[in-house]
Order: sequence, then C-alpha cells, then structure tokens
Amino acid sequence: MTLTPDLVLRPSWRFLLSHPAHLVAFGFGAGLMPVAPGTWGTLLAPPVFLLVSPRLDPLEFLLMLAVLFALGVWACEVTGRVIGAADHGGMVWDETVAFLLVLFFAPATLPWQAAAFLLFRLFDILKPPPIRYYDQALKGGFGVMFDDLIAASYALLVLAVAKTIMEGVT
Repeated sequence: MTLTPDLVLRPSWRFLLSHPAHLVAFGFGAGLMPVAPGTWGTLLAPPVFLLVSPRLDPLEFLLMLAVLFALGVWACEVTGRVIGAADHGGMVWDETVAFLLVLFFAPATLPWQAAAFLLFRLFDILKPPPIRYYDQALKGGFGVMFDDLIAASYALLVLAVAKTIMEGVT
C-alpha cells in the first residue's frame, strides 16, 4: 500500500480495513477519534471487560490478556511501519489492553473503576519515570505496548494504597 501524507496524518476507515493489524492497532476505530484517541481506546476496555470477565476464570482472563498483548505487539509493529510512525497517536490497542489489566485487579465498583480510569489516563499522559524512558527507548510494537503496562501498574499501585488506607479508616 502506498501512503500519501494525508493518509499518514489522518488514517481513515479505508486504511483500518486495508489490513487486520491496522484495525486492531486502532482499537477497531476508537483511534480514529479526532480528540483524545487514547482516552477512547481506554474506554473500549470496560465494555469488553463486562462482556468477557464473567465467562472466564482469573487464569483464563490473564491468559487472554497475554494473547491480546502479543496481538498488539504484532498489530502496532505492522501498522507503525506502514504509517511511518512507531507510535502513532491513533494506535490505541495498548491503552485498551493495559486498562483491561487494571479493571481485572481494581475493585468492581463504579467509584473504584472511575478512579482507575482517571489514574491510568493520568499516568499514560504524564509518563512519569520510568514510563517516559521506556516509551522512548523501546521501539516497535513491543515498545508501544510496554509503556502502558507500566502506567497500568502505577494506577494499580495507587489504588492499592488508597484501598489499604480506606480499610484502615473503617
């Protein structure tokens, strides 16, 4: 596929449907949103979680996440190479998979999951150390996917501390 500068700057449904990797990397269209595509990619996770988590035991869910992570490495590698941008802003599968991990461990109530969402987006956007380091040092599909796992870990750490504090208060 020959890319025009327009296609690189504004991928379209036509681009996404031209290869399965593009469709996955762009979160089945969530990455096409003109504003805050990473947030839309993160918002893809809750309905997936609600649909899938009741049907899988915890080990099966974690294995599914490993498969989705590997799928993301491949999809983001292929798509980044075609676009010519290793981590194009529209590639949001990394946010989706990482937030699925957060939802798996977060308490299953709306306030906790809303806090999890806000914390994950905060860490993903601000990229405190070592997230920024890995975001810049690791290239290709693995690099795209990996830094979001660290953001997810930070969000989960803050949630765990908050939960421990709240349990100590009651």
